[in-house]
Amino acid sequence: MVIIQNKSTDPYFNLAAEQYLIDNCDEDVFMLWRNDRTVVIGNNQNAYAEVDREYADSHGITVSRRLTGGGAVFHDLGNVNFSFIIPSDGKGIDFKRYTQPIINSLNKMGLSAELSGRNDILIDGKKVSGNAQCVRNGKVLHHGTLLYSADLSKVAGVLRVDPSKLQSKGIKSVRSRIANIKDLMDTDMDVCEFMSAVEADFEGERRSFTHAELCEINKLRCEKFATWEWIWGRSKEYSLTVRQRFSYGSVEAHINTDRGIINEVKLTGDFFGNGDISELTDSLKGVRYEYNDILEHLSKYDIQRYIFGASPEDISKLLFKNSLL
Repeated sequence: MVIIQNKSTDPYFNLAAEQYLIDNCDEDVFMLWRNDRTVVIGNNQNAYAEVDREYADSHGITVSRRLTGGGAVFHDLGNVNFSFIIPSDGKGIDFKRYTQPIINSLNKMGLSAELSGRNDILIDGKKVSGNAQCVRNGKVLHHGTLLYSADLSKVAGVLRVDPSKLQSKGIKSVRSRIANIKDLMDTDMDVCEFMSAVEADFEGERRSFTHAELCEINKLRCEKFATWEWIWGRSKEYSLTVRQRFSYGSVEAHINTDRGIINEVKLTGDFFGNGDISELTDSLKGVRYEYNDILEHLSKYDIQRYIFGASPEDISKLLFKNSLL
């Protein structure tokens, strides 16, 4: 087994590194890694439905998408991720095979860890690890989280927890009770010491990425994993209704998007205007569902003709607002 010692905390690089290894490395791989603040959504999820974009932007949290399925998770430097890349035995999804070595390592630290349900590791009934898998090029990519000293307050803020008022054709996340491993341990160690303790339980050749590998991974990072098309443009149909009262009246907007592109917008309210509001809303069809794209488009129109007193900034912020009715 090759044990990759990856010091990067860039989520786009780290997710690209997994794809590079599964596509190019012929040996079994184990890798521990950490991401700076990011929400990592599953391959089949709708990013708009999973992430409170306003909260993420205001707290410097990026959004990224991984190769595997499953639900959205929040990563920061207090969260340790592990990856196995091993040839597939053709038997399909098998979480026990890949979580057991991690469970053994946690138990050696005096913890009572166990696999629970489909893909979670629990300690004292609290979730400390979520896991996901995919098969690619005849190999299994299995990766999981290990909440060690993560800022759990950010989880509730950045991940949407009440989808009842939002309609999305994407795989929804399931929230569970979570805890930090450090809070459940008797031994006092920092996150880097914890990573070293886990890695020490695995035998194999330890190495870092070569210069050539770094170049290829960074290319994949820039061309795929850090792109709007991969993160937001894969989001399936999404509908959102928002309302705001301005000095010139209340405006309610219903927005429907698919693959990150606006399909339909309806604007209603007790505002005044001389123009037919459908002229404005119809023009938004085909615009990318991003604040700057919406603002650039609306700035070409005389907004006050349709909503007297409004500005392109007002309506753009409303359409891209994250609060739900």
